Amino acid sequence: MRRFVSEISALIIEEYGTTEYLGRLSDPLFFQSLSCATAMDWHSSGTTTTLTAAIKLGLTDLDLGVVCCGGKGKTSKKTPSEIERFSDNLNLSESKRNILSKATKLTAKVDSSVIQDGYNLYHHSFLFDEKGNWCVIQQGMNPANHYARRYHWFNADRFVASPPNKIAGSKEKETLNLSSNCSHDSRKVSLDLVKDNPNHLRKYFGGQTTLLDNHYALPARHEIFKSDLSKKDWETLHNAYELQPKNYEELVCLQGMGKKKLRALGLLAKLIHGTELDWRDPVKYSFAHGGKDGIPYPVDRSTYQNSISFLQDVLAETKSGEKSKALSRLAHLC
Repeated sequence: MRRFVSEISALIIEEYGTTEYLGRLSDPLFFQSLSCATAMDWHSSGTTTTLTAAIKLGLTDLDLGVVCCGGKGKTSKKTPSEIERFSDNLNLSESKRNILSKATKLTAKVDSSVIQDGYNLYHHSFLFDEKGNWCVIQQGMNPANHYARRYHWFNADRFVASPPNKIAGSKEKETLNLSSNCSHDSRKVSLDLVKDNPNHLRKYFGGQTTLLDNHYALPARHEIFKSDLSKKDWETLHNAYELQPKNYEELVCLQGMGKKKLRALGLLAKLIHGTELDWRDPVKYSFAHGGKDGIPYPVDRSTYQNSISFLQDVLAETKSGEKSKALSRLAHLC
């Protein structure tokens, strides 16, 4: 795989350049096709980890002006130091290094905490070239069903406000998307709540937030909700208050500001100010009709036929000269 991928990478870069190469890797469909070409199982979670490892080794073998950092598990934590080392090799300016450092941190934060889809990130690969272009390929695992989900980024200039990330995986029923346009007001109010004083929020919480004889008591309702905050969680909010983050992006980047605190702030924003939260799964590339082998579920023939009929109608519209109408319908579907 290492030799095969290095040759393909060299051909694409020689013909189209490093920017095009990174852009292709950030496309879930191209990445999946490349994986299948290297003989990996199409439905294996190892598709992502093995292919990116082969890419990293292949790029190391050849001097193509592109490098790959990070990887699976503990290797992913080496990404910042690897970015610094490879930046020296590529003679990148300080401003470009700062952009890369910001990108590796925020892409991981967004896909693990701002988008709460039930998947825990365990793989993070960061690729960049000598011009400062970059892409991210990371993956999470759902502990409930053991399915994997892959997240792709490319040269993004925004991270927490409707980011251009592409997510491939099975659609989940319960997902809180704090990065969507629908959650815009919630992000704003969440920031305001932190910059005010977290102590003012205690009255809205039960459970672990109840202080009794210097101990946090269990709630009378006999159950703990995802929005309940521990003593350590409150300390994180107080630290955020002391630092006074300028925007939601800075808030997300603060040490200890994970999915639990962001979720609690979003729920409080809705409770106090009525701001909307987006509960739709932002996955963009999924299993549309199932698979004939029953993975991840058997083919739904009715849905399959509806899709065929829809595409036939769109094709008929383009042939009849109503191209704009057809494109509009396709855009709405996406």
